[in-house]
Amino acid sequence: MNCIKRLRSLLTRSSPKQFPRAFTSSTDDKVDETRQWPRKIFSGIQPTGSLHLGNYLGAVQKWAELQNSGEDVTYCIVDLHSITVPQDPETLRNNIIQMTATMLACGIDPNKSTVFLQSTVKEHTELNWILGCLTTMARLRHLPQYKEKTQKMKEIPLGLFLYPVLQAADILLYKTTHVPVGEDQVQHIQLTQHLGNLFNNRFGTTFPDCHAIIDKKEAARIRSLRDPSKKMSKSDPEVKSCIYLTDEPDVIVEKIKKAVTDFTSEVTYDPENRMGVSNLVAIHSLVSNGKSTEEICKEVQGIDTGKYKMVVAEAVVEHLKPIRTKINEYLKNPSELVYILEEGREKAQGIAEETMAEVKQKVGLGANLSEFSVLKTISKKM
Repeated sequence: MNCIKRLRSLLTRSSPKQFPRAFTSSTDDKVDETRQWPRKIFSGIQPTGSLHLGNYLGAVQKWAELQNSGEDVTYCIVDLHSITVPQDPETLRNNIIQMTATMLACGIDPNKSTVFLQSTVKEHTELNWILGCLTTMARLRHLPQYKEKTQKMKEIPLGLFLYPVLQAADILLYKTTHVPVGEDQVQHIQLTQHLGNLFNNRFGTTFPDCHAIIDKKEAARIRSLRDPSKKMSKSDPEVKSCIYLTDEPDVIVEKIKKAVTDFTSEVTYDPENRMGVSNLVAIHSLVSNGKSTEEICKEVQGIDTGKYKMVVAEAVVEHLKPIRTKINEYLKNPSELVYILEEGREKAQGIAEETMAEVKQKVGLGANLSEFSVLKTISKKM
């Protein structure tokens, strides 16, 4: 045994490239705070069928902009996150295909971005377990979304409690440096930073410090049409609160006609005091080739809010028309969508495998069999 220990020491010191430090204590490593990490962007979206207008304007449209600016981007359909609540298997599969078609129709290009399905890369769940062993129940229990989502639940699924750890694993697995998120997700990014730093300090520098990209523009705050005090959401029981990208023109018109405003007829942009009207102005601005809210208000001077709703409806219908057409075209060939996801999986898998090999080596999981074999052979000769 003493011979093996001496050989082990010699090999790790003299030939670090050939023989990784599988046998040295990773706690001896110091975090390298000066290391420069390449800028990498990651974001995920649940496969809940068609996107609504808030998802599109606040997230996916931004993803396309990041992609087209030459960023290194990875976009993931997070089906594992979706099963934190009960799902019908057939509906879930259809929703995955629907979401893939929608992302492509919104401008996500698999030749410029890595687009894949979360559950097809097993390393997400492997890193999730390792990170879960580093965090505490108290830390997760204080997250605001957990409190919000479980308020009316008598029995809370464990997955709903743990999903922020899986979210951190999604991000860290690709050594992400930047994550585009809404303000409601900032604390989850902070948890990711905490877990990455905890791992680095315990096992040696492995993950970069990730940062939230928060869009302060109106796109990040599209409100419910029926209750502008809340974000636009699919979970809203009021069906007219939410516009979907696949809604037919007459449906869009009807929903916007029923949008809650106030008793002042003039169209102004004042989000604090006139949330309903301001929400319509924000939507109108975002679907009008970059016109500011100030420009929109000047253009519609003299029009009351009732007539203005029809102006907004027309603008939304025109903006979504080509997207809806593309979605329907993509859905005619689901096998092509599956192929695109598989190509994306191959790209993501390569990165994920490298990260997990490094993580396992540092944590002490598994065994470097080739190194064991070399040691055994040399010891026999001695």
